Amino acid sequence: MTAPRRSITHRGPARSKSPHWSEIRHQEGPPEVEKPALVGNSTSRRASRGRKVRTGRKFEYGRRGWLTAAFILLVSMMLAGCGGSPTVPESSTPMAPPSEAAPSPESTADLAAMKKAAGIADCPASDQKVAAVSSGLPDVVLPCLGGGRTVRLAGLRGKPMMINVWAQWCGPCREEAPYLTEVATTNKSDLQIIGIDHDDPRPELAIEFAQLSTWKYPQLADPDVVLRAALQISGPPQTFFVRPDGTIAFRHAGQFHSAAEIRDLARQHLGVTP
Repeated sequence: MTAPRRSITHRGPARSKSPHWSEIRHQEGPPEVEKPALVGNSTSRRASRGRKVRTGRKFEYGRRGWLTAAFILLVSMMLAGCGGSPTVPESSTPMAPPSEAAPSPESTADLAAMKKAAGIADCPASDQKVAAVSSGLPDVVLPCLGGGRTVRLAGLRGKPMMINVWAQWCGPCREEAPYLTEVATTNKSDLQIIGIDHDDPRPELAIEFAQLSTWKYPQLADPDVVLRAALQISGPPQTFFVRPDGTIAFRHAGQFHSAAEIRDLARQHLGVTP
């Protein structure tokens, strides 16, 4: 006799473990949660709590899953707030590149202090009205290195001059520096010696170099390289011997190799011996 078949009591789906927070894909908002499916008895309803039930291609999250997702969303918002860049309002005035920006008052004051500590003389006064002469210094205005009055080259008149164009990054300029120092230190004539720091982006290093070289004579600056075209300067060093009337008597291209060479050229072209 065949035994009667026992009815099988529905116990509900097997309990599944809630997913770990690292297994849940980040979403823009809280995950969509559908209402728990109603099960035929209280036992299956209790079994459905705290688990996810596959319904087609979507997942339902129980209480633990919802709390985990809410925690992830909160952490994501906190991280976004800490790591995001602050909003910076745009300026109505475009900013110039660092190389073209005007020096700040602090940097100008620093250069002036360096110049004073180096003992560099003030730049000479120049005539602003006298007409430029043919074969003379160009009619350009240059700033004084480290601050001070500007100088109109075509307005430098009255004395014989030796104008040395140099730069602190120039190797030959460094080699001839001691000879210029010797001539300037022993000069007892009317010769006026002027330096021009040419095409140099570091005025503070230029002043430092002048101080180390013990150059006490005035120093101009040509940061905009206006002398490249005005005097056909391909590169420093170059030295110009200028008559009292402003005309150029001689151009010496390249470095000096002795103080005697400088004195000979000054005597030959200007009639003075420094």
